[in-house]
Amino acid sequence: FAYQSHMKGAAAYDDNRFDREIVPMTVEVEGQQVEHNVDEGLRRNASLDAIKELEPLQAGGLITAASASQICDGAAATLIVSERALKQYGFTPLAKIHEMTVVGSDPTMVLEGPIPATQKILQRSGLKIEDIALYEVNEAFGSVPLAWKNAIGADLDRLNVNGGAQALGHPLGATGAKLMATLAYELIRRKERFGLLAICEGLGTANATIIENMQL
Repeated sequence: FAYQSHMKGAAAYDDNRFDREIVPMTVEVEGQQVEHNVDEGLRRNASLDAIKELEPLQAGGLITAASASQICDGAAATLIVSERALKQYGFTPLAKIHEMTVVGSDPTMVLEGPIPATQKILQRSGLKIEDIALYEVNEAFGSVPLAWKNAIGADLDRLNVNGGAQALGHPLGATGAKLMATLAYELIRRKERFGLLAICEGLGTANATIIENMQL
């Protein structure tokens, strides 16, 4: 799954899927001003054999440096407005929030919060997981979206289709907005209706949001 995250991220860059959601930054590198518009953590030369050789972070554990998210610098923003403001300012919406929820779960079971958050939001929305075209579940660790997939019965082919935090990084405090942009633009690109974002917040809390493509 970690290897696939890098491969999907590379394919997304090659297909220019991130162009609409990345704001290029001019930075100084070795005295030269260069335009920076590609996540530095992405490893195009990632090797499944090399990943398999990495030692777990704890003896007997499953998480390695490859299957953990990369801490990185980043900033992201989303503009959320009421229907009234939408009309007042003449905005063209990308998507609308169909349903959202926040849950608290057992903090000793680290990062399982997206599972009950998803179960709750599906119940509240009246949707089935099969009704949702794309899922973004943060790869804080690779085990998080995989455990989520198994518990929810979700389709792996719809999960983190442009790679995730194992390849692209996990900018603390910005990941939620970053993933929301990725989800909205990919729904638009594929002409699909519903997308689900689920992300843990720490200390047992997690949130889930279902958005609906408004560009159909």
